[in-house]
Amino acid sequence: MRVVIDTNILLSGLIPPGGAPGVIVRALREGRLVPVLSRPMLEEIADVLSRPWLVEKYGLDAADVETVLRFLVARGELVEPRIEIRRCRDPRDDMFLEAAVSASADRLVTGDNLLDMGAVEGVPIVTARQMADELA
Repeated sequence: MRVVIDTNILLSGLIPPGGAPGVIVRALREGRLVPVLSRPMLEEIADVLSRPWLVEKYGLDAADVETVLRFLVARGELVEPRIEIRRCRDPRDDMFLEAAVSASADRLVTGDNLLDMGAVEGVPIVTARQMADELA
């Protein structure tokens, strides 16, 4: 199953790996899910993982960030969004919609206000718990 995963869900599954986000990250590792990514999404992941409070709290360094990015690229599908979507209250979230629609992803997984939309261009928008339950 090809899924777009919001940065917060992805990072919640990595650091520390627990709950529904942890189930999703395990499914990525096992190859049961294929992450659909765009360059802006990868840039955001790198930016968030490099934030001083995360670096300090979890002892992350540049090599750790690079490892996460390489893993995602190796396991994932990199898309170049072919459409521009401007529907989110937070414009930074539009990149997830663009990637999901451009790739015709099976799901967009988020814990964000995107859930209010229910779906975008036929791509269901689900919570981490809904995705984890579906994987069970």
